[in-house]
Formats: sequence, structure tokens, C-alpha cells
Amino acid sequence: MANERIVGPIILLGAPGAGKGTQAKLIAKTFGIPQISTGDLLRDNVARQTPLGIKAKAIMGTGALVPDQLVLDMVTGRLREADCERGFILDGFPRTVPQAEWLDKFLETERESKDAACKAACAPPVVIQLQVDYAKLFERIAGRRSCPSCGRIYNVYFQPPKVEGTCDVEGATLICRPDDREDVVKERLKAYEAQTLPLVDYYGSRGRLVVVDGDQPVEEVMRQAFSAIEHVNRL
Repeated sequence: MANERIVGPIILLGAPGAGKGTQAKLIAKTFGIPQISTGDLLRDNVARQTPLGIKAKAIMGTGALVPDQLVLDMVTGRLREADCERGFILDGFPRTVPQAEWLDKFLETERESKDAACKAACAPPVVIQLQVDYAKLFERIAGRRSCPSCGRIYNVYFQPPKVEGTCDVEGATLICRPDDREDVVKERLKAYEAQTLPLVDYYGSRGRLVVVDGDQPVEEVMRQAFSAIEHVNRL
């Protein structure tokens, strides 16, 4: 049964392949708080044809990026929903320092308008950075192969199939997703360093950053992440 206490906001930082998705799901299940992905939020608004979704769809139809303000408006609405009253995990947000500054102001405004219990749910976030060596990140992503028939995932470096390039279960030829090609992986990691690493400095300078070695077994990463959530000073 999920933990029923107030947890507050949680942000996971880490490069592609660092294990954010795995840890976010474990945290959400254990503490009973929602995992909020801006990508999922955008798709949901478009699918439900909300006013924001209609605007976003029109913009995406031109090939342009959805403006920051539109994403912020979606995040605002989502964070005010009932299931966020004890806390939430942000997945893929904030991506930039201006977004982090916006989130701090939003949470501060929410605290000013709520009772004591709700104030705790809008406390400054716990920020957990999953740190993994660049070379290992590259192998985690570029080494991924999947079976087009059963969806089984392999890694040519860590968990290769018995026969090179062939699924152990279906015998189908394994494929490499376009996002996992070596040249694309290099660009993804470079983009992460340029855009997202400044967030490490932002939250670090405010004493809110907890660094966890993401190259440990999943259970140990989870233990340290949970410890940070339970004991970090949110003042």
C-alpha cells in the first residue's frame, strides 16, 4: 500500500539513459503520488481537445515547437489537480533554468494561498540527480536493441542475445530505434549537457540537490533516492 504522508514535489535530473524513468515509477508507486511528464501532458491535452491542446496541435501542425508559456499553462493546471495534493514527481520538467525559476515562483504562490497541510505539498522540491559516467550512458543507449515481434529489449554490451542480432524468444531480427543510433545518442547527450546541466548549478546553489550514483544496482539507487525524499531539508 502506498505511503499516505505528504511528500511534496520531486524532480529527477539525469541524462538520457540515466534511469530516471525507472526510479520515477518506483517513487510514484511507493509514495502514491503522480508522475507528471510534460510529453504525456501535451499529448493528453491534444487528445482531449482542451483549449490548450487545440492551440498546441495547431502550432505542432506547422512544425514549430510548442511555446514555453503553453507548456507552463498545462503544468499549472495539472499541478492543481487533486492527486497532486500530497506531492508529485516531475519527469522532463523543468528543462531549463527559466522553467526552474518559474516553478519556484509557482510553488511559492501556491504555499501562500493554502493551509498548513497543503503548504507542505508545495514546498521547495527535492531534486535528485542520477549521475552516470558518459561512456556508460553511451553504451546503455547506443547498445539497446529491441525485438519488433515481442518487444523484448537487449543491450549488445550488457545483455546481448544468444545469437548476435536475433531475439532469443521470437528469432526475429533485432532493431535499433532511430533515437538510439550512435550519432543521435551523441547529439542527445550533448544537448543535455548544454541545456539541462545548468539546472544542477541552479538547484545546487540553493542547497536542494542530492546526487546519487546512477550506475549502482536499481535497488541501491532506489534506496538512496528514497532516503533523500525522506530526509532532505526543504526549508
